[in-house]
Amino acid sequence: MRTLDGKVAIVTGGARGIGRAICEAMADAGAKVAVADLRLEDAKETAEAIGGLAVALDVTDFSSLASAADEVAHNLGGIDILVNNAGIFNMASIDRITPEDYRRQYDVNVGGTIFACQAVVAHMIERGGGSIINFSSQAGRRGEPNIAVYCSTKAAVISITQSLALELAGDNIRVNAIAPGVIDTPMWDIVDAQFAEYENKPKGQKKREVGEAVPLGRMGDPRDVADPVVFLASDAARYITAQTLNVDGGNWMS
Repeated sequence: MRTLDGKVAIVTGGARGIGRAICEAMADAGAKVAVADLRLEDAKETAEAIGGLAVALDVTDFSSLASAADEVAHNLGGIDILVNNAGIFNMASIDRITPEDYRRQYDVNVGGTIFACQAVVAHMIERGGGSIINFSSQAGRRGEPNIAVYCSTKAAVISITQSLALELAGDNIRVNAIAPGVIDTPMWDIVDAQFAEYENKPKGQKKREVGEAVPLGRMGDPRDVADPVVFLASDAARYITAQTLNVDGGNWMS
């Protein structure tokens, strides 16, 4: 079902993992997709696979965000959809949190979200509106030990989503968020290794445990997240804004 025909989408962090699955799903739905990523060669590979446009992007660099948005609008004819998927994770107990790690997580997860939105809003207004989908996490719904900084960044994304949805409603721009649970991507191997250190477990054990603990009985697949993103971007969600949708197999109820 081609629900995004005629739409132009930017997906930040679109080269790999969940981002790549979103790019593929949006292309399948008929959108013209810009794969925006710090890893330009990976972005080119994904873009070639879906018939999209690869764009170099550092979400912590304001000029990079502005030039990427202008490049997409120029080459693809406008911007209708922004998916703020780019994000980073690091684990640290309170005695190990460093100012550098704190700033890096906030620069990417929070600043990257705010300033990517800023970069595309004028382009969306020119098109008569648009849809922004930000990425929070189940970790933004609750505190978790040893990831205070990450949890707080993802909680901030929920608040940003609500505020911008109210601010931009008059411009016919809807702003929603996705809160994924545990999704089986290469990033989870990194997360698992960090949990192994902090919880004194063999590598692979934490990943297995969290999958078994999900009410639906498994970790999510990237496409489990990508399809809801397509829905929120489409006209089928035209009366939905300021919401954060849990995509977590039942881990969190709200």
